[in-house]
Amino acid sequence: MASQEHLDKMQLRQNYRNFWHTDLMGTIQADAPYCCLACWCGPCISYLLRKRALYNDMSRYVCCAGYVPCSGRCGESRCPEVCLATEVFLCFVNSVASTRFMLQDEFNIQTTQCDNCIIGFMFCLQQIACIFSIVAMIVGSEEIQQASQLLSCLANLVYCTVCACMQTQHKIEMDKRDGMFGPQPVMAVPPVQQMSRIDQPIPPSVGYPPQGYGQPYGYPPQAQGYPAAGYPPTAYPPSNYPPPGYPPSGYPK
Repeated sequence: MASQEHLDKMQLRQNYRNFWHTDLMGTIQADAPYCCLACWCGPCISYLLRKRALYNDMSRYVCCAGYVPCSGRCGESRCPEVCLATEVFLCFVNSVASTRFMLQDEFNIQTTQCDNCIIGFMFCLQQIACIFSIVAMIVGSEEIQQASQLLSCLANLVYCTVCACMQTQHKIEMDKRDGMFGPQPVMAVPPVQQMSRIDQPIPPSVGYPPQGYGQPYGYPPQAQGYPAAGYPPTAYPPSNYPPPGYPPSGYPK
């Protein structure tokens, strides 16, 4: 049941719409000192980031954030600080990944294809180095042993670098969450607009500049000197209308 829940969460993360504030390739440029600190003291940084991800509320702590079968069975409620310290030193990779999953689930963050390739390359290199070590141990060839040692050093270098970049990425995301990049822009609410009604002689001017024609609507317009004096004539129609001989003879009536 728990494994199915984890698979469902992994599937759900693929549908997240938000992105990390900084991708893995840009973390060194974004915060180089912190990235170096995370490279040289990874477990300590992992401890601080997990505590910060929990909003410094250690009563919410669960081993590996509840993503492993032993979560909740390690006495976290009695001494969460000791359990977290044990997790970051003995299960460093799981501690980094668990903090990452917590942030992704909280902010609906998806992992880009580039980040996936970097993380996948790290794991593949670790597996290849392990296979070469086993082959070198079985065969006993000095050349294979040297190649295995070289590959192991390269895998460890990539491992430390990628984990440091991931932790820097987490730190930058929580800086954004805590408002360290400045207040978030607030969208302005548009002014309330009103619709004119039939019983309103003048339409409302809410949200519009004042106009110079505020007279009531109607016909004829109430302008000065309108209608003209003497119009219509007093004797209408005139006495000589129609003229004599109109209509002409033979015109059908």
